[in-house]
Amino acid sequence: MNKEQRTKSKEQRAKNKEQRTRNKEQRTKSSFFSVLFSLFFFLCSLFFPLAANAQEGFPDVSVPGTTRIMTPPQPPVIPFIDFTVRNPQGGQEVAFSLQLLLLLTVLSLAPSFIILMTSFLRVSIVLDFIKRALSLQQVPPNQVLMGIALFLTVFIMWPTFSTIYTNSIQPLAAGELSVENAYREAEAPLRLFMYRQMSGSPENIRLFMSMRGLDRPQTLADVPTYVLIPSFILHELTVAFKIGILLFIPFIVIDMVVASILMSMGMIMLPPVMISMPFKLILFVLVDGWGLLTDQIVRSFA
Repeated sequence: MNKEQRTKSKEQRAKNKEQRTRNKEQRTKSSFFSVLFSLFFFLCSLFFPLAANAQEGFPDVSVPGTTRIMTPPQPPVIPFIDFTVRNPQGGQEVAFSLQLLLLLTVLSLAPSFIILMTSFLRVSIVLDFIKRALSLQQVPPNQVLMGIALFLTVFIMWPTFSTIYTNSIQPLAAGELSVENAYREAEAPLRLFMYRQMSGSPENIRLFMSMRGLDRPQTLADVPTYVLIPSFILHELTVAFKIGILLFIPFIVIDMVVASILMSMGMIMLPPVMISMPFKLILFVLVDGWGLLTDQIVRSFA
C-alpha cells in the first residue's frame, strides 16, 4: 500500500513539474511577443511623424533665413628653400665654396680647439689627479669636474677671448675685415697665450722645429702655428703631470702611515684605502684644498 502511494506521489510530482515547465514556456513566449510589439510601435512612432512633417511646409510665422559661407583661412606662408648644384661661374664662387667647407670643418673641430689650445687641458688633468689622490670613485662626478674646468678656462682665457672678439669677430660682423684678416687677428692672441706658457721652457718648440727641419726661430713670428700647437699640448701635459705628482705626495704619506698601522695591528685583510680616505678628506678640508688648488691653477697661467 505504501509502495503504491509513493508511486502515485512520484507521478503527481512529475506532472506538476511538467505543468510548471509549460507555464514557464508560455510566459516566455508572451513576454517575447510583448517586447516585439512594443519595439514595432516605437519604430512606427518615430518614422510616421517624420514623414508627415516632411510633407507639410513651413508654418506661416516662419521667416526666411540667410546663409553666409565663411571664408576659408589662408594656408601658412612657408618660405621656399632651394639648394641647387651647378658649375661655378668664376673663381670667386669656387673660393666661396672652399671657404664655406673650411668653416664647417672648423665648427666641427671647435671642441678640440677649445680643449687643446686653451687652459682646459691642464685644468681638467689636475682636477682628475686630485680626485684620484683622494681615492674618490664617484664623487664628484666627471661631469662636475668638466664643468669646473670649463668655467675656470673661461675665467683664465677671458682676456684672450675679449681681444679676439674686439679685433676679429666684431670688425668681421661689421664688414670692416675680410675672412682672411679676421682669421689672422683671431690667431694672434691665441699664439701669444700659448707662447707665454712656454717662454720659460721652449724645449718642445725646439723639438718640433728640429723634427720638421726648420731653422732656429729668432722671434715668435718665426714659429709656425702647426709647430706651436703640438708644442703647447706637450707642455701642458708635462706641467699637469708635475702638479699631479705634488698633489699625490701628502696623500701617499697618509696611505703609508695607515698601511703601516694596520700591518702592525695584524689587520692584513682590511683595505688601507677604506681607513685612509676619511683622513685625506679631513686634511683636504682643513687646509681649504679647493681654494688652494684653484688659486695655484690660475696663478700657474700668469
